[in-house]
Amino acid sequence: MRSLVLIATLVLAACSAEKAPTPQPSATTAATVPVPANAPVILAFGDSLYAGYQLNPGEGYPPRLEAALNAAGTPARVVNAGVSGDTTAAALQRLAFTLDNQPIKPALALVGLGGNDMLRGLPPEQTRANLDAILTELDKRQIPVVLTGMLAAPNLGADYSAQFNPIWPDLAKKHKAGLVPFFLQPVIGNKALMLEDNVHPNAQGVDKIVAVTQAQVTQALKAAIQK
Repeated sequence: MRSLVLIATLVLAACSAEKAPTPQPSATTAATVPVPANAPVILAFGDSLYAGYQLNPGEGYPPRLEAALNAAGTPARVVNAGVSGDTTAAALQRLAFTLDNQPIKPALALVGLGGNDMLRGLPPEQTRANLDAILTELDKRQIPVVLTGMLAAPNLGADYSAQFNPIWPDLAKKHKAGLVPFFLQPVIGNKALMLEDNVHPNAQGVDKIVAVTQAQVTQALKAAIQK
């Protein structure tokens, strides 16, 4: 049963940009937290997990993380550069354009990609190469990174998992990046924290993920600012 839940959960990264049902207002939507004009920028560069698939404005991971950071006394502006359905190859193609068009250079980047590669059966070596290239470009621009990792669905077999799962810890070590080993760990298998599709976190689920990742992002941002 746990394997089935994990398989279902990992389907979320394959969601495309097709029109989704209009989300209903959530009781958990918090009031906007003021962001100082001079707050450092965090770029959230990823797929549907960052894009806020089927969530109301302000309920996705980037805006909820921004609100939590500022409420806790860590000024930050989190820019949502998530695109539903993105593979690592597609993200690599848009990376330079995304970075070149930021009004303020990001002090930190969050990178959450790879699930779509796995679901499309792309070779793990391609995923590794694309993520490596993305991190290399961010290194060249002197933008520190926190990677939010993904795991292979068990039905793909042990050999695939053995190639796919180590990509994030290996690249985090190579590029001296922060690492969240499995981004969905706080919500996996809990229907109360998922949308009706049982594969995307709902607003409450997003808040759970924020609660687990906030301290690491805060630490990485402070370290980046001090450089």
